[in-house]
Amino acid sequence: MLSIAYHPIYRHPVPEGHKFPMLKYELLPQQLILEGIAEEADFFKPEIADLKSIYAVHNREYVDRLLNLTLDEKEIRKIGFPLSAALVERELRIAQGTITGCENAFDSGIAFNIAGGTHHAFTNRGEGFCMLNDQAIGATYLLERKLASKILIIDLDVHQGNGTAEIFQNNNNVFTFSVHGQTNYPFKKEVSDLDIGLPTGTSDHEYLKIINKFVPKIINQEKPDFIFYLSGVDILDSDKLGNLNCTLEGCKKRDEIVFSNCEKFQIPVQCSMGGGYSAEIKTIINAHTNTYRIGADLYS
Repeated sequence: MLSIAYHPIYRHPVPEGHKFPMLKYELLPQQLILEGIAEEADFFKPEIADLKSIYAVHNREYVDRLLNLTLDEKEIRKIGFPLSAALVERELRIAQGTITGCENAFDSGIAFNIAGGTHHAFTNRGEGFCMLNDQAIGATYLLERKLASKILIIDLDVHQGNGTAEIFQNNNNVFTFSVHGQTNYPFKKEVSDLDIGLPTGTSDHEYLKIINKFVPKIINQEKPDFIFYLSGVDILDSDKLGNLNCTLEGCKKRDEIVFSNCEKFQIPVQCSMGGGYSAEIKTIINAHTNTYRIGADLYS
């Protein structure tokens, strides 16, 4: 049985026509059920996260201003969304979806969040469509409760996980690994434990060679007892906000490498979807669906 966090609010807080493709959050669960990859019983609706879990990662003053909708115009512009109570609720439910998924992954081996991957959220600010860093919140939750002692975050979105890198820059219990387009946003990169910036136009062969080399190497080196995977599909050659040149098949193979290593080493994994901005929504859905298909096949 899969564990998949999904709430209808994932779809609705942003006006229609916004450049961030909210429709995928509605269509992806439907596609998973249509293809028989998941059943209704595999989905759970996350509650609103306890603020103690949020404050454990994010600056209290920032969080309180976010909750009270009192961020200034510059801060809101950096986030990229029009700020609203529904949007903040969405972030809190995404964070709880990842926390609950972490707990479920100890039993199922793998857990998914239909949304999440909000890796541009820093300790004290949001940017790039991210306000609260769900995987950082999940990782801190596990560490504080001694459910894990060493965590690996594998971030394969086309954009560097700058917020995640900043949050854990002085935490030896979390190893941050980001493979991203070197000239993609964010233009000022933070320092992860391992960053691999790829040149514009990198295709499947070179991309998969790096993933195949470094994922097992880091697992062997760091010996994590929990893994977070950010599976952004904005590495595709069709993506409007990415500049890599990977195919749907290459993106699928990437997921297979990550999940097969998690399964091989018997390490629970929580997967958040991250970005995907191809011009055609069916391309985004196909790429994300492949991630679930690989996970379901390996952990069924």
